[in-house]
Amino acid sequence: MSLKKLLSNARKLSERYRIDNGKGFRLSRFDPGDTGGMKSEDKPKAKAALAAGIEALDQLQGRLYADNHWSVLLIFQAMDAAGKDGAIKHVMSGVNPQGCQVYSFKAPSEEELDHDFLWRTTRCLPECGRFGVFNRSYYEEVLIVRVHPEILKKQRIPPRLITKKVWKERFQSIRDLERHLVRNGVVVRKFYLHLSKDEQLRRFMARLDNPDKNWKFVPSDVSERERWDDYMKAYEELIRETSTKDAPWYVVPADNKWYTRMIVAAAVVDALGELDLSYPKVGKEKLKELAESRAALSKQSGKRK
Repeated sequence: MSLKKLLSNARKLSERYRIDNGKGFRLSRFDPGDTGGMKSEDKPKAKAALAAGIEALDQLQGRLYADNHWSVLLIFQAMDAAGKDGAIKHVMSGVNPQGCQVYSFKAPSEEELDHDFLWRTTRCLPECGRFGVFNRSYYEEVLIVRVHPEILKKQRIPPRLITKKVWKERFQSIRDLERHLVRNGVVVRKFYLHLSKDEQLRRFMARLDNPDKNWKFVPSDVSERERWDDYMKAYEELIRETSTKDAPWYVVPADNKWYTRMIVAAAVVDALGELDLSYPKVGKEKLKELAESRAALSKQSGKRK
């Protein structure tokens, strides 16, 4: 399949889940079990579409690296067991590891607490020509910190600066950062893997039932689940406040992993397609150098004979 056709298919698959403007956004309008009309027997088609997306990414990554002007930042957020790790693993499986940097952000260290809330992620931004993947990100500062306000009190922020406006101010800081990144050639795409509460329970139980997956389960999974409604409210507001045309959110159904991965791949391919990347054209001076190098190599080849 031609790259042009792959790009066209990617846009069609992903655009229904893209949020360019968060005004009036309601999470309830998105079904975690949505499969775009595909049924379980269509899984082979979804896997084929994922494979096509991976093939397109392989082609586009070469152009991204050679062009060396743009970089791509992919942000993944979700409730536990939504499949972030699996989505990243499958979608980025065809990407050259040298051109992709993946960071997983957990509880901040003492050093990180000594800086503003954007510092630890900002220093991990991708270089020109590369992908950067954030498995959780600065958005945790308006998610878990909001659901657990006691965390905010422990952060080294002057008490008089922690007001009722703190969340609005953090949203503004995030929008400002992403606007700055986009203005400097960083393509920002954000994915919220939208998992249902029932499916999360099923996956948690599967982890408990399978000895090989016991290590994935921690007691806090249960207590965090009890705050489900608080998290949904926090996710809804952050998507509403930080969805922009240049740094959109994708609210991707996550109850069916085969569909989730296909949509994420399509969205990443579409983002790269918007750049209209191509390999740099070689000028006259470079062509002259290449001709001289060819002549020298041909001469060496003749000597060996």
